[in-house]
Amino acid sequence: MKKNQKSNISSPRRSRQAPPPRWSRSRPPRTVDKLGFTLIELLVVISVIGLLAALIMVNFNAARERARDVQRKSDLDQTKKALRMYYNDNNIYPVDGVLVWGSPFQSTDGNMVYMKLLPQDPANQGAAPTYQYTQTSEGQDFCLWATLENKSDADIANSKKRCSSCSVGVNDYVVCAD
Repeated sequence: MKKNQKSNISSPRRSRQAPPPRWSRSRPPRTVDKLGFTLIELLVVISVIGLLAALIMVNFNAARERARDVQRKSDLDQTKKALRMYYNDNNIYPVDGVLVWGSPFQSTDGNMVYMKLLPQDPANQGAAPTYQYTQTSEGQDFCLWATLENKSDADIANSKKRCSSCSVGVNDYVVCAD
């Protein structure tokens, strides 16, 4: 065979093609050196965090409402004890209008203090009182109530059974003399 003739056997020396361009027109190639996140990845993470924050806030607000309801029940129980002490001293519960929420509850002569301050509703500090009191049965009984924020609280129905003589609203927790 002559030197100028091509043989069918491939020679170890092939002509090399030019490598593809390092940069194409649509986008640069990704390299391992690039650090960071894409815009899509950041948007997905931010939206997931926002969704979780919204769910947590809903549960947090419900927990705060339940905590205020527990405070209301405790306030009414403490006021009931003070009313009972007043009854022991006077053989009658106070008439309507004697209890001023946020003020001291004391005897008419001022010698006996039953409560330093009558409690105010935890959600309405300084606003119009939402605790209510009325004397019943010619001074031998009373009704003391507050509206709870948690409408499905089982204590609402239980309190109304104990104090069936008190006429209060649907979502009111009521305390009466035992």
